Amino acid sequence: MSSTEQIKNGKTVIGIEFGSTRIKAVLIGEDSTPLAAGIYGWQNELADGVWTYSLDSVRAGLQDCFADLMKNVEENYGVKLEKAAGIGISAMMHGYLAFDRNDHQLVPFRTWRNTMTEEAADRLTEAFGFNIPQRWSVAHLYQAVLNNEPHIGRLDFITTLAGYVHYLLTGEKVLGAGDASGVFPIDQDTCGYDKKMLEVFDELAAGTELRKSITELLPGIVPAGECAGRLTEEGARLLDPTGTFKSGVPFCPPEGDAQTGMVATNSITPKTGNVSAGTSIFSMIVLEEKLSSVHREIDIVNTPCGAPVAMVHCNSCTSDLDAWFGLFGELLKEAGADMPKGRLYDMLYALAAEGDPDCGGIISYNYYAGEPVTGIKEGRPLLMRSPDSPFNIRNLARSLVYSCVASLKAGMDILTEQEHVKLERIYAHGGFFKTPVPSQNVLAAALGADVTLMKTAGEGGAWGMALLASYMVNRDSGMSLEDFLSQRVFADMKGSTAAPDKETAEGINAYMKKYLSGLSAVRAAASEEKKG
Repeated sequence: MSSTEQIKNGKTVIGIEFGSTRIKAVLIGEDSTPLAAGIYGWQNELADGVWTYSLDSVRAGLQDCFADLMKNVEENYGVKLEKAAGIGISAMMHGYLAFDRNDHQLVPFRTWRNTMTEEAADRLTEAFGFNIPQRWSVAHLYQAVLNNEPHIGRLDFITTLAGYVHYLLTGEKVLGAGDASGVFPIDQDTCGYDKKMLEVFDELAAGTELRKSITELLPGIVPAGECAGRLTEEGARLLDPTGTFKSGVPFCPPEGDAQTGMVATNSITPKTGNVSAGTSIFSMIVLEEKLSSVHREIDIVNTPCGAPVAMVHCNSCTSDLDAWFGLFGELLKEAGADMPKGRLYDMLYALAAEGDPDCGGIISYNYYAGEPVTGIKEGRPLLMRSPDSPFNIRNLARSLVYSCVASLKAGMDILTEQEHVKLERIYAHGGFFKTPVPSQNVLAAALGADVTLMKTAGEGGAWGMALLASYMVNRDSGMSLEDFLSQRVFADMKGSTAAPDKETAEGINAYMKKYLSGLSAVRAAASEEKKG
């Protein structure tokens, strides 16, 4: 069946992902090949000290992104997109979306980027015997309880961004196992919330203004491959106000961007992993067995199937690099040499590849937000060098690239050196790798493992979400997600692999020594600014 016939007959599947800087929808055919896409750009805002997105922008972005998808389908295939075999919603994990029983939002959306829950995260980690990072939904909830925030007494339901959009479109308050694992710890044997920890939380919250048990507040969990609701009439009007796209389409469980990245790179089996790098950077390593200790730098989350995953999540990645590269572009424009962004980035990455392996001692801190992995409470981008450092464009550009992976390496070294976790293959995806050299090579040297970029790496999480929806629609009875991906999607797919280079590895290790020793200066910069 041709692509046009698949679209016309509703045989295609749609994945929609709310990323930090864009919302993307991908339409795939029966062979999992992307047929069309829609994109909408957006940005978080810092309002009253809180990183947030308004729910109006969520709805508007959803509509504009889907309208762009429908437009591209009609332009490229000559038919209107009226139906689909399945849809899946994905978004940035964690954060805090809180509603009362009438679905009124109680406080602005507190995203993963906020580092305002240190006290709650510390208390929960001690009480659970399980690492609870600051960005997790339960940390935000408990911090609101500790702060005795007025909305707590009216709280009826909390969810993630993916869960919220899924609820708007289907009326179902549910999550997939992976996204749920960033809300509250999961019992990998049952793929449900950990019952003992639920009880502990209720004990901690006893006597406060929180009226409901934690169990009543959390979304339900739907296993991968099962239907998690259908597009309602109201949801269809929200998705497509023109009325062209029809209701009734089945939805797979909504998932987090970490999980869609795993699916998009076929890294959901033990000893495999992936690194997603864009505004933030995180690694996901599927574990063979539990870690021996609780590490505050490492999250334990889950694959869409519920398998345990060690996650090192860093809040800042490319924002500072983008700012510097934009500054260089502005200078060129003022000099009469305006350069397209793609060409500018290619040139600067090429210069970075020629820099000294240790960047000549130039150290860049890319902290636009606080970074729990390295103990930084507030964002303070900072550039540091010795008077005798060879300060040239090549070393500066290379240092900016190194800074994108430095915090990740600090966390990953705990996994590989202290916990002796084995890495067989790492797949990389995200905007950081649009120009593979030197970013792919730098990551391979930093992790001490081969790093592969698949040809689909640019499709990102929206494609991974579409694959999860396709699994719901097209799997054989009893077929696991691992088998579906290996046999139906990635069987003949190839990628480019970079092995660790000894000189680069030695250089980034030397860089890291200075980077870690200089963190006190970043802390001092934040502290002094507060005093001022």
